[in-house]
Amino acid sequence: MVFNSLTFAVFFAIVLLLHSLPFSWRVKKVNLLVASYLFYAAWNPPFIILLWISTVVDWWAANRIAQASNPWRRRAWMLTSVCLNLGMLGWFKYGEFLLANFQALAATVGIDYQPPAFDIVLPVGISFYTFATMSYTLDVYLRRAEPTPRMLDFALFVTFFPHLVAGPIMRPTELVPQFEQPRRASMDQLRFGLALMTLGLFQKVVLADGFLAAPAEQVYDNTMAPGALDAWFGTLAFSGQIFCDFAGYSTTAIGAAMCLGFAMPDNFRFPYAAVGFSDFWRRWHITLSSWLRDYLYIPLGGNRKGEARTYASLMTTMLLGGLWHGANWTFVAWGGLHGLYLSVERWLRSRFGGYAPGPLALLGLGLFTYFLTNITWVFFRAATFTKAWEVLRGMFGFSVDAKPILAGVHLLAVGVIVGGIFITHWLMRRRTLESVVARTPPLVLTIAWALMAFAVLIEQGTGNAFIYFQF
Repeated sequence: MVFNSLTFAVFFAIVLLLHSLPFSWRVKKVNLLVASYLFYAAWNPPFIILLWISTVVDWWAANRIAQASNPWRRRAWMLTSVCLNLGMLGWFKYGEFLLANFQALAATVGIDYQPPAFDIVLPVGISFYTFATMSYTLDVYLRRAEPTPRMLDFALFVTFFPHLVAGPIMRPTELVPQFEQPRRASMDQLRFGLALMTLGLFQKVVLADGFLAAPAEQVYDNTMAPGALDAWFGTLAFSGQIFCDFAGYSTTAIGAAMCLGFAMPDNFRFPYAAVGFSDFWRRWHITLSSWLRDYLYIPLGGNRKGEARTYASLMTTMLLGGLWHGANWTFVAWGGLHGLYLSVERWLRSRFGGYAPGPLALLGLGLFTYFLTNITWVFFRAATFTKAWEVLRGMFGFSVDAKPILAGVHLLAVGVIVGGIFITHWLMRRRTLESVVARTPPLVLTIAWALMAFAVLIEQGTGNAFIYFQF
């Protein structure tokens, strides 16, 4: 079940109705838990078993960690949780990838290894909920949190449908305390939550699917090598598509939770207004970058054990972060580029830390950051390195005899929409959506809301899954 479908609209209306009825708080939580299982079962019912296994094992392991008196028992239960979660993730997401690479490695030394068919379906959202549940046992092991006293609350945390399949990646300390007392949205929360859902669906259905997906597909899924104009506009289209698709999901999820009376953290803060890549990762997929920082970068040594160790930790974190996105070496290259950018930026800051850019220099640095970000998007979008090199050659003017791919209407749509996204992000760089809404006349807000809702309805989304569902 996807947010941009009539099925979800009916489902969400029923959930809201049940949540507003005068049931006990425990019954309402059970209703939300059942609804979340139904939401997930709409894709593939048997994969609910994975949710149950992850929930039960992590709940049990965290309690055993808290009760254990000696270090090796605590470590054993923590490793049980981590190995189970990473084992499921590795089997379903990376099993075929590892087998194919082993086969290729064997071929290089003259061994013709023909593995059996490895046809495994990737469970939707497994990367997101395994990270969420692992953070629970790791926080208990690191004494950052106490075990959740009620299994119902923990099970609801794992499966809560707004964040279940594509984030934001919640921490138990952010959501579980909200389950302790009855929660119901006020009228202001309900209105703002519905408005956020409308904004998120507008980004996904109208902008990402309606305008930007086609030109990106025509460039990246085409057998023809693109010229400079097509390569740049196809990549810009994808930069807008991936933002509108993923930020659209996060915005819709946050709005859905708000309609039920729950708060979820921001996942995007106008990332294309970033100046530098440390700033970019404070604005893009914030819950993933903070997870990688807290559970990977810092345990690897962070910036506490010398410059060489810092750069190694940074590169390792970003390479694994790239692999988290998909079982393909192109994702590793994407993560490696971000690690390289962050390393170079860190080195420059150590030499020129006192430099304070003026407004024009700041804008120039922002444009340069966006330029480099689009280079990384080539590897994120291209299915193979061959296609990535084709697009990069086009972007830098080496495909001089390439035939045109994109029609003029696509070039215009990409230029207007992506240009509008960049300008909006820059104008909102030091603002929040809430502060702007608070200062905007209600009539203007109502008209904007109505226009977005109308655009979503007339576009009549095809039910396309969000891009990040594959991760």
